[in-house]
Amino acid sequence: MSIQELFSLYGGMYAKAYGATLWMTVVSYVGAMLLALLVTIARVSPISPLRKVGDLYVQIFRNVATISLLIIFYYAFPYLGVVWSEQTCVIVVTVLVAASFGSENFMTGINTIGVGQIEAARSLGLSFRQMLKNVVIPQALRSSVLPMTNLLVAVMLTTAIGSQVPLDPQELTGLVSYINTMSVGGILPFAVSAVLYAGTAFLIGLAGNAIDKRVRILR
Repeated sequence: MSIQELFSLYGGMYAKAYGATLWMTVVSYVGAMLLALLVTIARVSPISPLRKVGDLYVQIFRNVATISLLIIFYYAFPYLGVVWSEQTCVIVVTVLVAASFGSENFMTGINTIGVGQIEAARSLGLSFRQMLKNVVIPQALRSSVLPMTNLLVAVMLTTAIGSQVPLDPQELTGLVSYINTMSVGGILPFAVSAVLYAGTAFLIGLAGNAIDKRVRILR
C-alpha cells in the first residue's frame, strides 16, 4: 500500500485517531497532575497514616503493568457491577499510573528546597497548609517542569493501551491494528503513527524547555 492510498482510504480516520489521542492525553495529564499533587501532600504530611497511604499508593501503581490495570477495569470490574466506557477506563488507568510517577517528580522538586527556607517558614508561624501553598508547592512546580514534560510524553504514549479495547474513535495505535486487519497495510501505517507520536513529543519537549528556562530557579 502506498502513502497516497493509505491517506486516501484512512486519512480521515487518522485525523480522528490523532485527535482522540491528544484529547485523552490532555485529560489524563491534568487528572494525573492533580492526583499527584494530592498524593505528594499526603506523603509530606505531618500525619503518619497519610504519609503511609501516599507512599503505598506510589509503590503500588508505579510497579503495576498499565495493561494489567486496564484489563481489570474493563473486563473484571463489570462482574462487580462497575461498568465504564472504554475511553473512561483508559483515562482512569493512565491517571492512576501517571500520578505515581508525577508524585515522585514532585518529591524530587521538594527535595531541592533548602532546609533553611522551611525553617524560616516555621519561624514565621506559617501553618502546614500555608507553608505548602506559599513556599513548597510553587518551588516544587518550578523545579519539576522538565520531569513533568517527560511525564506528559509518557502519558501520550500510555494512551496506546486503548488499542486493547474497542475505542470509538480509535487512538493512533488502535487505528494501525484496524488498518492491518481491514487491508494489507504493512509497516507504513505503523510508520505514520510513529511519526505523529514522535513529532508531538518533539513539540512537547520544545515547549517544556522554553517553560523551564522562564521559571527555572537559579541556585
